[in-house]
Amino acid sequence: MPRFRNAVALLAAVLAMLVLAARPVAAQSILRDAETERLLADMAAPLVEAAGLEPENVDIVLVNDPSVNAFVIGGQAVYLNSGLINEASSAGEVQGVIAHELGHVTGGHAVFNPGAQSATGITLLSLLLGVAAAAAGGGEAAMGVLMAGQQAAMGKFLAYNRSQEASADAAGAQYLSAAGISGRGSIEFFKKLQNLEFRYGYQPREGDEFARTHPMTGDRIATLQDTYEKDPAWNRPSEPALEQRFARAKAKLFGYLGLPTDTLRIYPESDGSIPARYARAYAWHKEARLEKAIDEADALLRAEPENPYFLELKGQILLEAGKPAEAIPALRRATSLTGNEPLIATLFGHALIASEDRANFTEAERVLKAAVARDRRNPFAWYQLGVVYAANGDMARAKLASAEQQALSGAMAQALHSAKSAEVALPQGSPDWLRAQDIALAAQAELERRKKRNR
Repeated sequence: MPRFRNAVALLAAVLAMLVLAARPVAAQSILRDAETERLLADMAAPLVEAAGLEPENVDIVLVNDPSVNAFVIGGQAVYLNSGLINEASSAGEVQGVIAHELGHVTGGHAVFNPGAQSATGITLLSLLLGVAAAAAGGGEAAMGVLMAGQQAAMGKFLAYNRSQEASADAAGAQYLSAAGISGRGSIEFFKKLQNLEFRYGYQPREGDEFARTHPMTGDRIATLQDTYEKDPAWNRPSEPALEQRFARAKAKLFGYLGLPTDTLRIYPESDGSIPARYARAYAWHKEARLEKAIDEADALLRAEPENPYFLELKGQILLEAGKPAEAIPALRRATSLTGNEPLIATLFGHALIASEDRANFTEAERVLKAAVARDRRNPFAWYQLGVVYAANGDMARAKLASAEQQALSGAMAQALHSAKSAEVALPQGSPDWLRAQDIALAAQAELERRKKRNR
């Protein structure tokens, strides 16, 4: 993820890049998970390189939305809805979609629609921080931070014309070819979209927004297939390890978002595969059946004892079951194995704080400071860091952390107040003092913009 030098750049990037569906807050959230983000980045990397873009400037963003959709809205971010991941049968299919969307990016097709001007904020949820943690301590306040997103624009406002779609098709095919990735997955997924068109009389049902904004005519698919079949990579199989990772991430996402009854129907207890255990662990956890959830996590760890994401899963289950002290060893190990991956480190820091053992607070501060240094866009991490600062009596930096968290959550009035309070108490001219000024200026500018818009 790109790093930002100051709050002005950060807030501008967040408001411009993380624009989501104009739906209820719970349905317009970014889903953040260390394992899934790593997978999507790895899937996209060869395509991003083929497109001539800088990897550090391109984000593949997962949106909590059940519709089958992918879109771009300016900048260099590709948004994939959770419904698209659920519909896809392979990593290759998703790579085909990513290649196509990168074609829109490089073609400069993403332009803001007037409907996009309603975007006023953002909700960030972590896949492994999204379940209410009240039982683990401080949960209501923490989750209140995460549920502060406001209305935003949606990809369905962007309907590409035929020439743009043809251009994105051609560019996507070029990127797949240059990356040595077969176009079979692309064809298979686009045929699914065409089936939606046929099934609903060329009027896709509400929710199937990708089929609306990316109409898949027979001629287009035939042209794509002819192009792909001539490519040397056509018969090249998808990388097995990547497909294995995709199956795990897909099951994990389904277990996290789906109803437990649906999860247990799709992944019955008779299925002892790793993806099935992954999905069921979430289902049992959501039903507060701690023993069964831990049994699934332990079975995963028996298969791969040093898998950091399985350790993270076990730690999350224990933490959210009100057993933070028991969660700490697994989360500490997961953090270490991933080189302090920010999202995992944030969960670890939360467990250290939730243990209510003051001896753990020094480590929590160190872990959380490292997490926000590498990923400043996680309001939950800022909230936890503020808790540590306050517990240590450092109210100036506690206010600054609150300002960071509030700004990311779109609570600009509160961010302005917190930033000004921090500015008064911090050493004048220090980096933190300058940061507080930046946040205050950005928050004030955003409040003025909203005021003008509402006149």
